[in-house]
Amino acid sequence: MKKTISAVIPVKANSSRLKNKNILPFAGTNLLIHKIQQLKKVSGLNEIIVSSDSDEMLEMAQEQNVLAIKRPKDLANETKPFADFLDYICTVINSEHLMWSCCTSPLVDENLYEKAISLYFENLNNNYDSLITVLPFQHFLLDEKGPMNFGMGLAHKNSQDLPVFHCFTNGIILSPKESVKKWHYHFGPRAYRMIVNQKQALDIDTEYDYKCALALL
Repeated sequence: MKKTISAVIPVKANSSRLKNKNILPFAGTNLLIHKIQQLKKVSGLNEIIVSSDSDEMLEMAQEQNVLAIKRPKDLANETKPFADFLDYICTVINSEHLMWSCCTSPLVDENLYEKAISLYFENLNNNYDSLITVLPFQHFLLDEKGPMNFGMGLAHKNSQDLPVFHCFTNGIILSPKESVKKWHYHFGPRAYRMIVNQKQALDIDTEYDYKCALALL
């Protein structure tokens, strides 16, 4: 299998929770351009693609000399399943591997991408089928019936002794293109879990997330 990689930055004109979140000011520019500039520093990428329904964002991509591909509106307005968008992306990339690179994870930098790429190809030979970034989660959980992962009274444990779960961060996802076509999803059932810290795991979806990212920058 060839080791060619297409990094895809998916950005939509409209975002439901935080208006214009993909082009909010960040690091002297905006989140989209910041991500493009990070990816340009990553060795091992064959192409960087911005997929968007927004002419404004596509123009930014062109000014940064990366591929700007207009996304069909029905694949941007959430009227079609996410799987349809992934199937479409597989038709526009020219590499054997797909790297999902969201601009809403601005604290995932070039060093982390290069580490992920190295781990990805190393672990494809170790019975893993893809790579994702995760954040360890070790907190007290309750559902409508009560405690889910801890006991009460004499059965109580300190948080460091609770079971460890992993939160999928959406920061980096690496998969073979042909596998994405089969799964209709961007990672597989045997994904290698690359652990990141809380700063690297930050994913901007709300105004509070954005303010945190600015503070951490």
